[in-house]
Amino acid sequence: MLRENLDALDIEQVDLVANDSGTGVAQIFAVRYTDRLRTLTLTNGDVQDNWPPVNFSGFLDMVRAGGLPQTLQHMLDDKDFVRGPEAMEGAYENSASVSDETIEAYIRPHLASAERAQDLVRFILAFDSAQTVYIEHRLRTLKVPALVVWGTGDMFFGKEWSDVLARTLGGPVTQVEVADARLLFPEERAQELNNAVRAFWTREN
Repeated sequence: MLRENLDALDIEQVDLVANDSGTGVAQIFAVRYTDRLRTLTLTNGDVQDNWPPVNFSGFLDMVRAGGLPQTLQHMLDDKDFVRGPEAMEGAYENSASVSDETIEAYIRPHLASAERAQDLVRFILAFDSAQTVYIEHRLRTLKVPALVVWGTGDMFFGKEWSDVLARTLGGPVTQVEVADARLLFPEERAQELNNAVRAFWTREN
């Protein structure tokens, strides 16, 4: 889908930036379509055999049981639930600051139709570390310059996964740590990510 999107936009090469499950997807894209990349930037997300992370299992069980549409509706109806410990609190340093508008933007499109909700179910249940483990040897031969920007306070993807990427990616790798930042730090601490990415792009492009 990512390749098709680039084709539709007539874009030959990109500086690809990914977070969360997108980090797993970006690694697969990188080894399959290396010629489409100028640079690769990966932030906190799925790496190697940590896709999905172990402490994500309860959510996956709920999705498998068919509860995702109802859960999404509950999140829209009670936005404080989204900010709380049973939902997104662990993904943010300060979940209380997440606006109602942001929650609406994330969730409502998936409830626009039954088909959209089912597409999200299919996407979530397709998470499989076999895919990222399988491509590890190809990542070692990847020569694309890479930036790994990692929040050190992530309960799902600890700093060790940044180190795994740094050891595995075959091209020049720059590592940057964002102290105490959690999974969705690209949203909460966007300026810090922007600064790291701009410095990297300026050097590599």
